[in-house]
Amino acid sequence: MHDETTRLLRNPVKEKLARGEPVYSMTVRLVRTIDIAAIAHTAGFDSVYIDLEHSSFSLEAAGQICMACNHLGITPLVRVPGLDPAFIARVMDSGAMGIVVPGVQSADEARTAVLAVKHAPRGERSLAGAAPQLHYRSLPADQTVRELDDASMVVAQIESQAGLDAAEAIAAVDGVDILLVGANDLSVELGVAGKMDHPLVHEAYLHVIDACRKHGKTVGIGGLGGRPDLIRRYLELGGGYVSTGNDISFLTAAATQKRKQFD
Repeated sequence: MHDETTRLLRNPVKEKLARGEPVYSMTVRLVRTIDIAAIAHTAGFDSVYIDLEHSSFSLEAAGQICMACNHLGITPLVRVPGLDPAFIARVMDSGAMGIVVPGVQSADEARTAVLAVKHAPRGERSLAGAAPQLHYRSLPADQTVRELDDASMVVAQIESQAGLDAAEAIAAVDGVDILLVGANDLSVELGVAGKMDHPLVHEAYLHVIDACRKHGKTVGIGGLGGRPDLIRRYLELGGGYVSTGNDISFLTAAATQKRKQFD
């Protein structure tokens, strides 16, 4: 019988969220080498997500970082540029533990993502055989499917008014783990670009929090890396997954601070 004690593949983010503990993620857009996985581990991050939407990252580089993260006990997610099932399958077959889907606007789009990530009977993804997430162990097919599907995650980004309107329906989709509020794009669409403390952005967060609470899903806090006060507010209100910022902003901030030390 398959249970928690016999499971070979673990997802640290899923386990922490199940215990009610917040998780912290850094976005990777700049660094193409596996060093970034070790840096994230040393810095204390629970997860990285590699951004294939807003970067020139190759799938090969993303896969190498995913494998390094898996060895270090950090959950690697990949933000895909769209809902192409063939591309999502390749991302997962490269070592990702899940995907971040930008701009989800309906339950149907969320279901499409789940079907692309999961194997039958939960989804439609083809079984590739020995998986990098399982360190290429040769296991019975049914066990491989079970291990991969139990550990994999789907993160739906809410970044538009349409996404907000459909938040409860998206949260109700079986297989969706997190609704990640993308405050940057959302603030632009709401007509308050960059005003992260605006009442409209706050109302949007509250709406997603309510939808997730109703359906037992996790709220993701995105776009607020420069406002730790707001991050703390939404953690207190029920948030669980925090996207803290990306490697470009981290490097720029540290380099700027270092240079100012010599003025």
